[in-house]
Amino acid sequence: MGWLDTLPWSVLVLLCLTIGLAPYAPPHLFEKLQMLAQGRLVRPIDWFDLLLHAAPWLLLVLKGIRALSKS
Repeated sequence: MGWLDTLPWSVLVLLCLTIGLAPYAPPHLFEKLQMLAQGRLVRPIDWFDLLLHAAPWLLLVLKGIRALSKS
């Protein structure tokens, strides 16, 4: 997980605000999470879309947890 330490916070925040929330009205990630909760996330493209939009947020959370555990 050393590669996560090399990623700057600013890059992760920028990725979250662009890819993580695009398109902005409503954020695509929230649509996909609702589909997942309702059991309607069945097509492979929907799973790929969820992964694409959630990845920056997951990396940001992991980096935060790692930073907190080091201090």
